[in-house]
Amino acid sequence: MSDIKVLWVDDEIDLLKPHIIFLENKNYKVTTAQSGTEALVEIKNQNFDIVFLDENMPGLTGLETLAEIKEYRATLPVVMITKSEEEYIMEEAIGSKIADYLIKPVNPHQILLSLKKNLDLSRLVSEKTTSNYQQEFRKIAMDMSMINTYEGWAELYQKLVYWELELEGIEDSGMFEILESQKTEANNQFCKFIDKNYPSWFENNADAPTMSHNLFRDKVVPQLKNSERTLLVVIDNLRYDQWKAFEPFLSSIYKKTNEELFYSILPTATQYARNAIFSGLMPSEMEKLHPEYWLNDTEDGGKNMYEDKFLEAQLKRLGLDLNWSYHKISSIKQGKRLVESFKSHKDENLIAVVYNFVDMLSHAKTEMEVIKELASNDKSYRSLTQSWFKNSPLMEIIQQAAQLGFKLIITTDHGTINVKNPSKVIGDKNTSLNLRYKTGKSLTYDDKDVLAAKSPKSIHLPTINMSSSYIFAKGDLFFAYPNNYNHYVGYYRNTYQHGGVSLEEMIIPFAVLEPK
Repeated sequence: MSDIKVLWVDDEIDLLKPHIIFLENKNYKVTTAQSGTEALVEIKNQNFDIVFLDENMPGLTGLETLAEIKEYRATLPVVMITKSEEEYIMEEAIGSKIADYLIKPVNPHQILLSLKKNLDLSRLVSEKTTSNYQQEFRKIAMDMSMINTYEGWAELYQKLVYWELELEGIEDSGMFEILESQKTEANNQFCKFIDKNYPSWFENNADAPTMSHNLFRDKVVPQLKNSERTLLVVIDNLRYDQWKAFEPFLSSIYKKTNEELFYSILPTATQYARNAIFSGLMPSEMEKLHPEYWLNDTEDGGKNMYEDKFLEAQLKRLGLDLNWSYHKISSIKQGKRLVESFKSHKDENLIAVVYNFVDMLSHAKTEMEVIKELASNDKSYRSLTQSWFKNSPLMEIIQQAAQLGFKLIITTDHGTINVKNPSKVIGDKNTSLNLRYKTGKSLTYDDKDVLAAKSPKSIHLPTINMSSSYIFAKGDLFFAYPNNYNHYVGYYRNTYQHGGVSLEEMIIPFAVLEPK
């Protein structure tokens, strides 16, 4: 604090001597100037942290001096001090990006408060946030060992994301490391919970969370009552923290009426989880009831080509006679096309939009190095999502929906996790290719790294042949074959993948918003 340098500019600076002594006793280093011209010379000769600037001075006025300062050092905070309460002076000063505005006579405590607000704010917020998290850390650690319900895990994950976003803005990397290790430990415990409880969620009358296959029936259908027009947006691979990062962009046009977390089915992969949302069925049921639309892992062809057909069959099964349309966006061009034609859908009860942004991002294999640079950790991954969303055709689609009075539902098929550690797996040529889950026969793997489903039927997954099983990677692991191991590991380490068991992949957002 002793090196904070203040420049105070006032043509009657001698009258402010008591204020200056007060600040110097608080360890601020104060330089004075009696005119705008003198102030500009000082600013060119040395670096100041903040300037207090009198508005009413002979020669260069405060506003003229302010303009010169901003031209020379745009980021230097300037606090304007004036006798005048005239609105135009305030407006002009604020328009010129002043840091604060004080009316004379000022007392020393006002000055001190302005200094703290402008220079110490981030430090004070950091200290408060850090101490709050330190207290919460112990509570989270204790909770973690005792949670044995799906609601408890959803609440704990919400808490971890809350602190991740709070700590994101502070400089204390040590705190962030503590949080990262707490997330890792939470994932270890969560994997044990899923291993023990997941199969029981499919039993009759089970106490089970809302999951991919009953999301539409239990959460979307109630929103379609009263023939309210609804825009359902399924953004692929969207984690809860990414949703929280771009949610503020919607606050000017939509108000949130409900937000909850639900569970993706396993594997947390598009072909399984997203088809389950649109069909209202588990994968083994899709294979049985709609063999014309379902493709297994080893079969050629796009695995999500029939979401509209699945949705049509589900609406029919639920007895819903709606005017609806389905749109899949996998490129900017497709997004712009829907922006242009959106008004032609204004009379529909349901517009379902699948937006493949994150898929485009994480599967951009040819540009993987660039993506790895831009999204090397969760913080930068969130930032990238924010930037995309704010400038995307999706934002324009949502703006149009708000103007037309559509209710908005935002959700996803599954999340994604930054994979850090390889786990060796061996399978035959028919083994599936996903990095976070494998299905096939005679799989060889490290037991401690996986959640294994030896009987896929028990979790409603199709079996490719009699001895097929599934394995799901835990936490931040990814599967790698022994041949060409090092190249493979180097290529995929620190990329975002899905298909396995983690809080980030399985516990995902569902939000309902009404137009303002």
